[in-house]
Amino acid sequence: MSIELNIFQRFAPDFEKLIKFGFSEFNNQYVYETTFFNNQFKAVIEVSKNCEIKGTVYDLENEDEFLPLRVENPQGGFAEEVKTKYEELLTDIRTQCFNKNYFILPQSNRITNLIIEKYGSSPEFLWEKLSGCGVFRNKDSNKWFGIIMDINRGKITGNNTKKEEIVDVLNVKLFEEHVQELIMQPDFYPAYHMNKKSWISIILDESVSDKKIMQLIEESYQLSHKKIKKVK
Repeated sequence: MSIELNIFQRFAPDFEKLIKFGFSEFNNQYVYETTFFNNQFKAVIEVSKNCEIKGTVYDLENEDEFLPLRVENPQGGFAEEVKTKYEELLTDIRTQCFNKNYFILPQSNRITNLIIEKYGSSPEFLWEKLSGCGVFRNKDSNKWFGIIMDINRGKITGNNTKKEEIVDVLNVKLFEEHVQELIMQPDFYPAYHMNKKSWISIILDESVSDKKIMQLIEESYQLSHKKIKKVK
């Protein structure tokens, strides 16, 4: 995971605050340049309208990108000091210019807001070590009717070329015959870490429409009541 993704995941930019902070807008990109670490380095931070964030650090003495910054787990020394100061700079930008999101992907946060609005259920983050896993609970029965979690895409698709890409996945409970029907279609998967007979998983990457997802959440919500019998 990149330094920038580690700092900014689950945060969304406020573009007006970026401008006030000192970012300049060029061709749908917001760009900020500053020196740090006793003016020995220059950081260039770019934030796109699509909320993608890129950072580049230059060694001003050599007038070239400082590549040791990207070495994973540096064992002390100069590069680690530069990395620490760069992370402090990014964290300051995040604090002043970004808003906290529940989850990583835009669709995940839209769906979350729709659930809160319709069912009055905010995500519960029950496990400290799984900070990206939020549970939606039926207040009448105390049962779960939805779970959003962040996982490596390859764990659910089996695509090894994208195994390191982090995505949000929604798990919902459905009638068993509906589960069997959906998993034969594209973009629906056997449930990740849930009972595969009665739960399915959906990657919240816009592959399935919000309308369709909310229809499935409604079915899951109804199943989460204390007792429900399907009409024959």
